[in-house]
Amino acid sequence: MSNTRAGTVSNFDTWKHAYAARAANLSVSEVRALFAVVSRPEVVSLAGGMPDVSALDGELIEQAFRSLMSNRRNYALQYGGGQGDLRLREQIQEIMALEGIQGSVENLMITTGSQHALELLADLFLDQGDAVLVEAPSYVGAVGIFRHKEAHIEHVFTDDDGISPVALAEAADRLIEQGRKVKLLYLVPNFANPSGVTLTAERRAQVLQVCRERGILIVEDNPYGLLYFDQKPPEALRAMDSEGVVYLGSFSKILSPGLRVGYVLAPPAIREKLILANESAILSPATFAQMMVSEYLSLSDWQGQIDTYRKLYASKRDAALEALAQYLPRVQTTRPQGGFFLWLTLPEGLNSKEMLPLAVDELVAYTPGTAFYGDGRGANNIRICFSHPTAENVKVGIQRLSNVVNPQLDRLVTLQAKH
Repeated sequence: MSNTRAGTVSNFDTWKHAYAARAANLSVSEVRALFAVVSRPEVVSLAGGMPDVSALDGELIEQAFRSLMSNRRNYALQYGGGQGDLRLREQIQEIMALEGIQGSVENLMITTGSQHALELLADLFLDQGDAVLVEAPSYVGAVGIFRHKEAHIEHVFTDDDGISPVALAEAADRLIEQGRKVKLLYLVPNFANPSGVTLTAERRAQVLQVCRERGILIVEDNPYGLLYFDQKPPEALRAMDSEGVVYLGSFSKILSPGLRVGYVLAPPAIREKLILANESAILSPATFAQMMVSEYLSLSDWQGQIDTYRKLYASKRDAALEALAQYLPRVQTTRPQGGFFLWLTLPEGLNSKEMLPLAVDELVAYTPGTAFYGDGRGANNIRICFSHPTAENVKVGIQRLSNVVNPQLDRLVTLQAKH
């Protein structure tokens, strides 16, 4: 559209005529759209993937703040480098080592949450029409980024053992035959958001081989890997391949999302591009937030805190599964061994997005399954997040949800019987 006087355009969006074409791919996240609803105290939110920060030691957080202000204030309140604080990067090495990763501080970069790292990678690699392979279902934030970059999002069959290597190879080969450039495979291999499933060790090796053979870079997003309940997940893909995998980590789930500190470990050439992109976008990640995380790690028993989280989330997972067995026995669910999420599958013919207003009327919120697909699928799925409410409220929320789902199930059974 040619330039037009602003006054001739609808007052609803005065500058719509001037947007770049890719702005059309920006839309309200189905998760973010629920925030206004779930902030009401009477509503039990099983929607947003928020940690239970009440389990943190508040005095330790205050101690870290006082120590930072006493000892490193002039640094913390100043600009920093685009790669991030060296002391924190050294501490991140220790965290990654718990998952078998040996990474140099030189190849680490701090970001504003791992979502920021994913945005930088997508901007670095994706041209319009390039293909990104993702799980089915996949993280809503990744789907939103890839859609905004005008990429082709290809969901690959995923079951209780994670993404299928056979389906992955078939999808990649089909897209290549169609003339598409298949640039990235995006994975949340441990206790995935939204499904809760974990990629098995056997499949990890197979996935790496599929991608090596086809020159596809793997983006391994791992915010939940340390939050296992009984058994550690298999070692990270990055531990098995240092050149073909870019690894994303975050303090949002093991410490606090309010600090917005994440990190990316990349091969040297990609790291250099990421640092330049980081500096171009934000000059430097927030120095104060980085140093707060670093100070906390120095002063606290952070592994003990993660263990506290594990026990807490395991009890909430158990509460959710017990409530589902009691109130929604006809609904299928995954049984995650860590993380925050359950993935419910309703019978075909039910629409979780259409049911959401009814659920809100019952004072419970969840995330419809369509949020986690780029192609319209997921209408009969629901993501349940059990991490933030108390265990008792998790049960209350699922009981309220049953007041919506069970009548819909009964009507569906009656309708099918008539036919």
